[in-house]
Amino acid sequence: MIVPMKKVSLVVLDRYKDSALKKLRSLGLIHVEQLQGNSEKLSSSKAIYGRLELASFLLSDVKVDKKNPVNPIPINTEKAVEEAEEIINLFESKKNYTEELNNAIKEKERLIEWGGVSPEDFEYLAQKGIYLSMFEIPTDSYTNIPETIKTIYVSGNKSLTRFLTLSDTSEKPEGLSPEAFAVPMPNVSTNEIENNIVSYKNILSEIALDIQSSTAYLPSINEAMKVYEKDIEFENIYSGMQIDATETSHAITWLTGFIPTDEAQKLIDLAKKEQWACVLRNPTEEDEVPTKLKNNKFVSLIYPVSDFLGTVPGYWEYDISGWFLLFFSVFFGMIFGDGGYGLLMCIIAVFAILKTLITRKPVNPALILLFLLGTATTIWGLVTCTWFGLTPDQLPSWIKALSVPYLSNATAALSPEKETWVKQNVQVFCFILALIQLSIAHLKGMVRYRKSLKALGELGSMIMLWGIFNIVLNLVVSAERFPIMNISLILTGTGFTLSFIFSNYEDNIVESILASFKDIISVLLGVVNVFSDIVSYIRLWAVGLAGGAISLTVNEMAGPMLGGFIIFLGVILLVFGHGLNMVLNVLSVIVHGVRLNTLEFSGHLGMSWSGFKYRPFCEEAEK
Repeated sequence: MIVPMKKVSLVVLDRYKDSALKKLRSLGLIHVEQLQGNSEKLSSSKAIYGRLELASFLLSDVKVDKKNPVNPIPINTEKAVEEAEEIINLFESKKNYTEELNNAIKEKERLIEWGGVSPEDFEYLAQKGIYLSMFEIPTDSYTNIPETIKTIYVSGNKSLTRFLTLSDTSEKPEGLSPEAFAVPMPNVSTNEIENNIVSYKNILSEIALDIQSSTAYLPSINEAMKVYEKDIEFENIYSGMQIDATETSHAITWLTGFIPTDEAQKLIDLAKKEQWACVLRNPTEEDEVPTKLKNNKFVSLIYPVSDFLGTVPGYWEYDISGWFLLFFSVFFGMIFGDGGYGLLMCIIAVFAILKTLITRKPVNPALILLFLLGTATTIWGLVTCTWFGLTPDQLPSWIKALSVPYLSNATAALSPEKETWVKQNVQVFCFILALIQLSIAHLKGMVRYRKSLKALGELGSMIMLWGIFNIVLNLVVSAERFPIMNISLILTGTGFTLSFIFSNYEDNIVESILASFKDIISVLLGVVNVFSDIVSYIRLWAVGLAGGAISLTVNEMAGPMLGGFIIFLGVILLVFGHGLNMVLNVLSVIVHGVRLNTLEFSGHLGMSWSGFKYRPFCEEAEK
């Protein structure tokens, strides 16, 4: 359920603002409306937090030696800030010395064919009136250099020749071919370059050791980040609170926010004790109210999925966590479609749960969810007789006996006619799921609008859904098995009429009808959308079929290898192929299984997932 909220308006004397905020933070119940604070302290805290975050990011990428792990060193927040600066400086030094090393190596490689080069020697000769310059020229052109130009051959190959020119000026000798390229003089000698390379490597090795040892401060830096997160939150509220300073000695300041209704009495008691002015009222649809979900432990298993997707229902929308979990589990099982995969997931989940229990740590809900989804997949594999992509002939008879003939691959393997029959049955099952889930959406709408004629609009949408269901079976599955019945046309027409008249109802039926006429194109497209929403559920069959085809292909490729001397290649292929198929199935679940809940089902509920989480102003960061 979505926890009911009260809107809070709190007024205190400005001179007590600091202590009031600290007491509110200790209470930890008010979700403060967004404020834009501005103060030197806030800017300073944000800057420090940025440096801590950068240091944490840099250290998180450091590869730690597992054989010689670095033990964490606990330090206080102030020391953590200092260490963060040192760590950032270490990485900046690493970057600078790496660039210097790369430049030195490039310079060495550039001059390697010139032997030892010393700018000081060239400068000494220049002072004596002897100017030497380094040039490179295509080997074919070297012999064409005029004899008037004095040259000293240094080295060369078939394509390029290196030489020195001897002159009494620093200018390029006249008559020298434009093909001759003047080689820039290095800043330091090649001997010094080599020494610098050795020195840079030694320095980088020392920096690497310092960085490795600095990973001991990562936990303390992360804790310091949490401290500054809370400081920033506090200072943002403190500096962003509105103030009325008409009377300086009695200046007042206030803030607004939201608090769960069942916790409101605690705020009232605190306000009385501290002599604050406090007003609580019911929020209106114009208010941006945070959403707090409250469900039992089983339904809460879906939270890891919703947190991953970042989907939060609006305060005025529905909490569909329970229905989401139910249908998501079914969709997951059908998309994975293989009982063998389901058993693997169950085994992994049980092993991880037992390991957690042995260490006396709380079990991660994601592990329980994995077990639930693995169970759903196993059940679907049992129903359809699908196990690691094996054909029914390769499976024991008792496994085939446990399957449901109406949906079983064992039945489909009997004849082409049976195969078509089973395929159609699976498609019908997908559309039945669509009918059930979308009908639930409109039933919830009828309950919400039970005191309004708008409920008849929801009833009409549901009746139209039932009528179009028969049309979908006729057009998509089989016209022979599912002829269009008169009752389906009556249901579609009756449902459309009710929806047309009452979907926009507020207080007047005539105005509701006029509103539908004004939006007639969208109304007509809505009928098409109902058809497409039902058809959309066929993706459960199609994606499951694709996964099964991949499993079968992997088995056929690996099968011939398992009986020969290259059996290990066959095993590797099986593991890799089925592993890849499971990864693709996970992606399919994210794309298709989630979509049916967050788009088709939510669309019929009228949900836009426009909400944001309830995050109370509190001492500790919300986990």
